Amino acid sequence: MPVFILVGGQWGDEGKGKIIDLLSEHAGMVIRSQGGNNAGHTVVNAGQEFRFHLIPSGILYPDTTCVIGNGVVLDPRVLLEEIEQIQRRGISVDRLLISDRAHLIMPWHPILDKLEEEQRGDDRLGTTWRGIGPAYADKIRRIGFRAGDLLKPRFLEKKLAFVLGKIKNPILQSLYAVDPLDQDAILAEYTSYGERLERFIVDIFPIVQRAVQGKQRILLEGAQGSMLDLDFGTYPYVTSSSPSAGGALTGSGIAPTRVDLTVGVFKAYTTRVGYGPLPTELTDALGEQIREVGREYGTTTGRPRRVGWFDACVARYSVALNGIGSIALTKLDVLDGFDPIRICTSYLSKGERHDYPMSNISHLKHSEPIYEELPGWLAPTTGVRRPEDLPKAARRYIDRLAELSGAPIDLVSVGASRDQTIWLDPSRLGPVEPVGQHQEEAGRHRQVPQR
Repeated sequence: MPVFILVGGQWGDEGKGKIIDLLSEHAGMVIRSQGGNNAGHTVVNAGQEFRFHLIPSGILYPDTTCVIGNGVVLDPRVLLEEIEQIQRRGISVDRLLISDRAHLIMPWHPILDKLEEEQRGDDRLGTTWRGIGPAYADKIRRIGFRAGDLLKPRFLEKKLAFVLGKIKNPILQSLYAVDPLDQDAILAEYTSYGERLERFIVDIFPIVQRAVQGKQRILLEGAQGSMLDLDFGTYPYVTSSSPSAGGALTGSGIAPTRVDLTVGVFKAYTTRVGYGPLPTELTDALGEQIREVGREYGTTTGRPRRVGWFDACVARYSVALNGIGSIALTKLDVLDGFDPIRICTSYLSKGERHDYPMSNISHLKHSEPIYEELPGWLAPTTGVRRPEDLPKAARRYIDRLAELSGAPIDLVSVGASRDQTIWLDPSRLGPVEPVGQHQEEAGRHRQVPQR
């Protein structure tokens, strides 16, 4: 079975949701491997928009098994709300599985997330206050709660007495002067979650291993982006997990020798939400114009994204870090009205050129981007479906990005809908349905009600 990993190559928000949806159509299994409900994937399928925060995007296909992997931190309340929302829209969750090893976000995690962020003042990280970081911290401290614990009420009660009674409530009271949380109320709440989620929670390891040995495709769905990686991102302005290809493997229980291809998703320009270095950031009217044309506002938070030119140093870094063998380029159409267009090819810091982002974020923040300028195409691309119909300047831009990044660009997205896709070389990603062909037949295999 081919195993594909899909990762974001920048700071997240690259448009992974659409690419995952395209690849999921022929996948037997899609595994969400890390992160929590701080991430959001937007999918436009059969004319309808879906926003997923925890459920794998492959849920739109009734023959695809969707797994929330052990590397995810899971808020049961948010998951149940998401399940109810998609069921109301006619989507079945019969093939949804939750790893019993996935860790839970507990009621104290969002509280501590907000309190700790407020304590940082001007040095705040820009977290989403969803409790993701504190949940991962408790996992490392070995006082975390796992999805499988929801199925063991007596064990859950005993663990709550220790973690909440001996550790968390004293911290809330003594350090932050916050009222203690009610242990009995939390026990009742999470016992109820266990009853409602019991049919989904299993040991996924043998299931995944059987799938690996089968004949269908497995797609590992990453959240966020490589520059938010806990080790290789712009620390401390990063997420609390590893959105890299390596993190996808540990978050799903699949060996690296089983991987056939890592697909990197890159936006045709660069965006970032929150604080931290963004070397190519445009803080002028041009940046605001790109933001508005691209509707660059967070799926989860609604916060405006910072915008900059494409950073080939970041792309080169991500390709090397993840072993990316195929690139999906998104939002090319956003640049249709801009001329000229710039690409950052390297950085200048303290008189030295750098081809990769530096680990010292102060140096990265104050580095000078070295740009290469290409002519814009000043023509609409949203209706283009064939490579030969692209404006010559647009094709030149795509080819230059591939050259600078060090990996081939196999598909280009020119809009949110599935059909707004140009396949430059589908052979690496196959089987795929050629965009614009057999749409009626493909629609019959999707769960999405046709309008």
